[in-house]
Amino acid sequence: MQTSAIAPAPAPAKRTRGRPALDMAVRLEEHLLTVALKEFLAKGYGGASMSQIVRAAGVSKTTLYSRFNSKEALFRAIMHRQVDRLAAATSLTTANGPVGLIEGLKAYANRTLEISLEGELLAVNRLINSEAIRFPELGLAAAERSEMGILQVTSFIQQYANSSGQLITDARLTAEAFILMLRGWYVNALLAHLQVTPEERRLWVEHIVPAFVRGCCLTHKAPAP
Repeated sequence: MQTSAIAPAPAPAKRTRGRPALDMAVRLEEHLLTVALKEFLAKGYGGASMSQIVRAAGVSKTTLYSRFNSKEALFRAIMHRQVDRLAAATSLTTANGPVGLIEGLKAYANRTLEISLEGELLAVNRLINSEAIRFPELGLAAAERSEMGILQVTSFIQQYANSSGQLITDARLTAEAFILMLRGWYVNALLAHLQVTPEERRLWVEHIVPAFVRGCCLTHKAPAP
């Protein structure tokens, strides 16, 4: 009787290094940004230093500088993270798809102003306002953050125009006007240290957005092909 050869046991699958390494890199960057933000808020932009941030984070200078080569780059990364956390763009859609123009802009305005009037974002904006004259890079970082919002709203307005058959002369210019309108209201509250209630904020948005759409988004039906 012929015995069959016993097949060798399969070699254990090699562990992939890609995903764990990526997760560790993401966690490290998050740690660095969190520590850096605390330093900026505690000491101000001018008072904080990369050396202090290295010590507070418990990492080497090489670790920090390989990811952020300057204090300006580090602060800009913090601003980008805040935009991601704000997630205002998610208010422009629902589970069923895009919302109407006025409804979407109202939701975006409420989300942006609500988060900007509290916590970490409010503290960072106060820091920018107090030190931007001495450090112009702070103003540039704030403008870059506004640009990200403009791009989000531009995309929404253009998608609305495409899906509704409306013609909007300049979606980009309309979005810029919208974002700067929100920014003006917010800066006024910031400089005056106004304690704006959620109801006051919602009431302002409820009145101003329809007026903005009527006055700025002069739309009409696209001609039939």
